[in-house]
Amino acid sequence: MLFRSFLWVHESERVYGDRLVNNADIGKFKALIAAQAKKAFPQYNVSRFYMDGPTQNPLIFCHFGEPASIDEPVYDMVQQLSTVRGTFEGALAEYNEFHAVMDLVLFGDAVCHVARVTRIIKQPAGHAMLVGVGGSGKQSLARLAASLCSYSLCAIAITQTYGIADLKSDLQAMYTKAGVKQEGVLFLFTDNQITNERFLVYINDLLASANIPDLYTKDEQDNISNAVMSKAKAVGVPQDNASCFKYFISEVRNNLHVCLCFSPVGADFRTRATKFPALVNCTVIDWFQPWPEEALATVGKKFLAGLDFGENALLKDGIEKFMPMSF
Repeated sequence: MLFRSFLWVHESERVYGDRLVNNADIGKFKALIAAQAKKAFPQYNVSRFYMDGPTQNPLIFCHFGEPASIDEPVYDMVQQLSTVRGTFEGALAEYNEFHAVMDLVLFGDAVCHVARVTRIIKQPAGHAMLVGVGGSGKQSLARLAASLCSYSLCAIAITQTYGIADLKSDLQAMYTKAGVKQEGVLFLFTDNQITNERFLVYINDLLASANIPDLYTKDEQDNISNAVMSKAKAVGVPQDNASCFKYFISEVRNNLHVCLCFSPVGADFRTRATKFPALVNCTVIDWFQPWPEEALATVGKKFLAGLDFGENALLKDGIEKFMPMSF
């Protein structure tokens, strides 16, 4: 009963709370959910998860709460923030061995965002929309989440000549990985990459059904059907081309996940959400609020740790206290 009670509170916060756009509304939501939980589960102290301060231990459910769960992920409640932070830091170190180094400080809020992204993309057809101003860490945390889930990460490289044909080619490569090879793929797409608004037509169809009408010619569809025919047969799918291609699209939906990193600044975000409804209707939103002061202090301490201040401890302490105000 304890597990189910906390799970209800957590999932309610993920579905509703993550969509709220400012701290005032989030505070009201937390007060409401704490009050409802107290009525429904008076024997459990839910309000302790919403206490502010450096000792805060937020309510988190994720697939990687323990170091051993990386290989066998189980969606469970995180008992200690320090434990899941250690798991994520280990995954970050492994990521940095094989990719361009991400020098991340995994303070509490960053850990929560990584847990939220992994929660979304571990679900079949799970797509995330991370909303926040530039520099808030959306892309870096999404990359870490993809690594935790053992997904290959795909991102388009915008050039002066990049157009619709290039986007279709990149999407076809992702579809092959997800639908034919049946590998987990995370497609990371940012609003800075929208050099042509028609890109969003393809993204909208991908999010809504994964069936993009003009992505393949008839001959290409037949080739794909032949490529997946043996796998389709193994699960009882009829051996005609139409059924096999439908099976291919269903595998794409299961294995290809989109992570949109958009900024709410200006009118573009509102306009695009209106023109392309799948951007909002078919994604789970995680709104990045400004980092709290203790998070900025943690970042400042990390980057000051390697500097030599001599024996003047007061100087170092004063600079550390100033750092949160300088970001």
